[in-house]
Amino acid sequence: MGPGVIREYVDDCVHCGFCLPTCPTYVLWSEEMDSPRGRIQLMDARLDGTIALNGTVNQHFDRCLGCMACVSSCPSGVRYDRLIESTRAAVEKESRRSLGDRFVRGLLFQLLPYPGRMRAALAFAPIGRALPMPKRLRPLVEIAPRWRGHGELPRVTPAEGARRARVGLLTGCVQRAVFPDVNAATARVLAADGFEVVAPPQGCCGALSVHAGRLDEGKAFARKLVGAFSDVDLVVVNSSGCGSHLKELGWLLGDERAESFAAKVRDVGELLAETPARAPRNTLSMTVALQDSCHLRHAQGLPVSSLSSLLGIPGLEVVEPAEQDICCGSAGIYNVVQADAARELGDRKAGHVLATGAQAFASANPGCLVQISAALDRAGRPLPALHPIELVDASIRGIPAGRLRAEARR
Repeated sequence: MGPGVIREYVDDCVHCGFCLPTCPTYVLWSEEMDSPRGRIQLMDARLDGTIALNGTVNQHFDRCLGCMACVSSCPSGVRYDRLIESTRAAVEKESRRSLGDRFVRGLLFQLLPYPGRMRAALAFAPIGRALPMPKRLRPLVEIAPRWRGHGELPRVTPAEGARRARVGLLTGCVQRAVFPDVNAATARVLAADGFEVVAPPQGCCGALSVHAGRLDEGKAFARKLVGAFSDVDLVVVNSSGCGSHLKELGWLLGDERAESFAAKVRDVGELLAETPARAPRNTLSMTVALQDSCHLRHAQGLPVSSLSSLLGIPGLEVVEPAEQDICCGSAGIYNVVQADAARELGDRKAGHVLATGAQAFASANPGCLVQISAALDRAGRPLPALHPIELVDASIRGIPAGRLRAEARR
């Protein structure tokens, strides 16, 4: 994105302050430069040459979670999402981080986009928890999930009954390594409702890289991914951070092929909401707290997108925790590189989830499930952690609520 476009986006901000109460870091610290409005002022000053990127300025950009709550609360339609992505790319290109920061970020991006490497690293996490660790590496083992995902995903899952469409399933990186059972549940539900589901060989979509300012790396991942889904009607995503990124590929890559791909992307909750259910839903008697992910609620503009499919399940009571607009602190690699702020936000979110009195919680993003589960564990009150599609799958398969809760990750 060129300076002229950045200037246009910056000038859209009228400094009204509607973004302030929805910004997690402003809520935590009440610091203007740690609000969207303040960060836009820093971007403006950089364009004018008043300030240059340095450790102090970069810290305010690093502290942004990229949750996009400011985007959905802005009356002027400021594209803060594009501004922060472009600014972070500039930070990575024009600034030199400390050796420790470069090491941690480099390590993360040697692991996270590669499910095989991630699974191998997670196997050593229990050892890391028991040993003294450098402060920078401690968040890696603290946030590592204590469960192991299971579930086989066939290359093709045939539709039951007349085929509605042929859809490709994004299997993801964290999703494939930590939540393969979510992918398997997604394929079963879609097939039961009449979709043929294909899961072609695929790599990382690039969302984490772009979010962290590694723009060229993210674009390279995205271009490879587009080619893997050339023969499907729709691309279904069950990880909201990946979904919001893929819906922006037309802008990010700037070509017709990417635009055509982005137009086919659907969040699985979004697709189920617009498609009449075909498979019968059986009773699932339990109360679940539906924690909305930021990249559904704000970036994709799909608040509680899974709610309609969950309301179709007999016996299931869905409650919403307080402060749905405030991020849980996961935010890509944020809970590792900004661990203190992430922990505070995670504990705050866990408290709201517990206050609902629900028997389980659900979220449509793997990072949120990991982050909130870790916070609940710190509070000594772990709850079953489910993706909403797993509730639909359990209902279709007739799995009793007690068994679902007993076997769920936490």
